[in-house]
Amino acid sequence: MTDGFTEFLDRAQAFYGQLAANNSRDWFEPRKQGWKDDIEAPAKLLSEIMAEEISRITGDAHIPKLFRIHRDVRFSKDKAPYKTMLAMTWTTADADDLAPAFYFGIRPEDTFVGCGTPGFDKDALTRYRTMVDRWGDRLAAIIDDSGGHLAQIGPAPLKRVPRPYSPDHPHAELMRRKSLALGMPLPPGWRDTGDGLVAALTDRVEALMPFRDFLAERL
Repeated sequence: MTDGFTEFLDRAQAFYGQLAANNSRDWFEPRKQGWKDDIEAPAKLLSEIMAEEISRITGDAHIPKLFRIHRDVRFSKDKAPYKTMLAMTWTTADADDLAPAFYFGIRPEDTFVGCGTPGFDKDALTRYRTMVDRWGDRLAAIIDDSGGHLAQIGPAPLKRVPRPYSPDHPHAELMRRKSLALGMPLPPGWRDTGDGLVAALTDRVEALMPFRDFLAERL
């Protein structure tokens, strides 16, 4: 039996597609209450349910966060007021834990489930590069085995491999990164199973666990 969130996903994709074509306060305000009732409320419920699932799978308590629809346009040339993607994350409850976060994004054209760190601070970046230098073969194999792809989030990669590492380092692409996240779509045919969105997201979280555990243990 479906969990009801499949219908929510369809509504969200349709709404954000319309919003992308009409990104203005005049268009959104008359539809704001409908968005709150039909999209924001079930999204919050989904994030809370998945927080429990992720906590069960990882063995670590996770806190959900649903990102606001309003964009911060203070320092942006693009003054469109609203985001055209619904996004939620799950991070560990321990503020000192550097374990990667899980992420779910809903866009009009597709969905994205991810795990990673959107940006390393100075100390973490040093540890990350040391880890890639030592364990790069294993990390690359985990990424390949997952069936996912490296996601373009956070700071742009460096143009060159940083010193003191060789310019032709065998894992140059990983070495140039200042953030690291792995992403994948929902499982193929997940709608046909009838199990619902929670089961599909849980499947992706489990697929991302080797990547998550590898980073958590070595960073």
